[in-house]
Amino acid sequence: MTVHFIGAGPGAPDLLTVRAMRLIACSPVCLYAGSLVPKAIVALAPPGARLVDTAPLTLDEIMAHLVEADRRGEDVARLHSGDPSLFGAIGEQMARLSSLAIAFDVTPGVPSFAAAAAALRCELTLPEMAQSVILTRTATRSSPMPKGEELEALAASGATLAIHLSITALARVVRALLPHYGRDCPVAVAYRVSWPQELLIRGTLGDIRDKVKRARITRTALILVGRVLGGEPKAESRLYAADHHHLLRPQRR
Repeated sequence: MTVHFIGAGPGAPDLLTVRAMRLIACSPVCLYAGSLVPKAIVALAPPGARLVDTAPLTLDEIMAHLVEADRRGEDVARLHSGDPSLFGAIGEQMARLSSLAIAFDVTPGVPSFAAAAAALRCELTLPEMAQSVILTRTATRSSPMPKGEELEALAASGATLAIHLSITALARVVRALLPHYGRDCPVAVAYRVSWPQELLIRGTLGDIRDKVKRARITRTALILVGRVLGGEPKAESRLYAADHHHLLRPQRR
């Protein structure tokens, strides 16, 4: 028996990996967060599979289902939205499974920031604009930020920011970023990317709050901030430049 932690991606079933689809289809038990994983993905479970929505459950209750599946010798597809390595809350589940000697593995998924960039048709790292992407969040009642990871500190880098789980704190995000990025810095809020309800809101630090408020977006949205969202790059990458030579493209004589 194995507990398969599976990245369910941003939402669209055809953005699942082949491995994820195979594991879901052959696992007689499927645990998923109903608020984050669409029914179309859960429907890939085999006929008669035991389906458990974990959204209203505590960690102890989730573990009870995993222990019961282990007792029955049944594989579990444990679905997490996006990629489970990012804000997936799988660390504590894996620690408990290890202590109980229950086998588990992890299958990566398409992360929300990558899906949002694809929907926006933008590159998050552009020459002479930004070569780093910071994946972060703001402090909440459930998870405070470690010292040194405050948004103000990260903003000093000028990197492209992908801010998760923070749409309800948008006013605080804007206040923290304005001194470093300026009111005209492009911002995009990506809501339920690849779902039928997908909504992309473009703006700047100066007007994004009003736009999001009018759209009534209060959850399941990613905030992207950075000059790379503005459109044209400052310069083309040297990677494909005619005068840039390397092992696979020697200098022509």
